[in-house]
Amino acid sequence: MTTRIVVLDYGSGNLRSAERALERAGAEVTVTDDLAAAADADGLVVPGVGAFAACMAGIEALGAGPVIAERVAAGRPVLGICVGMQVLFEHGDEHGVVTKGLGLLPGGVTKLPADRLPHMGWNTVDAPAGSVLFAGLPADSRFYFVHSYGVNDVAGLAAAGAMVTTAHHGTDFVAAVERGALSAAQFHPEKSADTGAALLRNWLATVG
Repeated sequence: MTTRIVVLDYGSGNLRSAERALERAGAEVTVTDDLAAAADADGLVVPGVGAFAACMAGIEALGAGPVIAERVAAGRPVLGICVGMQVLFEHGDEHGVVTKGLGLLPGGVTKLPADRLPHMGWNTVDAPAGSVLFAGLPADSRFYFVHSYGVNDVAGLAAAGAMVTTAHHGTDFVAAVERGALSAAQFHPEKSADTGAALLRNWLATVG
């Protein structure tokens, strides 16, 4: 039976590249703003590029926040990508403006304390033992990042029961998170060649 995935179209994100990558990983993919379809799918992908505030405005205009929250509460898989990961947290602080997030994960998104921004290109990650997303991937696997903001409170997120994968750029930051039905990546698996494809297959294996 084919796994049915919805990539949520709320006006932001690499929708078509995410769609193609998930299809190559073996899923049946629909890109849509239909909230009933998002609620009903085996797995929901929340993409996002650009500014935290703009992504949250798109999600709120669509009314998608409750659908995402209800899926997570019911143990039904959700995968956030890039800013689609960031909006899962409590707030984002960009250019001195604090925007409320979905609050499904504790903590906030702030500017990375790095000399060179954006953090753009390939970087390795440090995944914990027992990670589902990174199962079977070599320790030196590289993923494609492009962002200037991130979640720096790794310890706080881990204390809240999340499995946290980190990367380093100026400081250690959250590269991926897994907690219950909720998974998310700061990097772009759909742009991360074979390692990204393997990660998407790992996520799809948890869906359905």
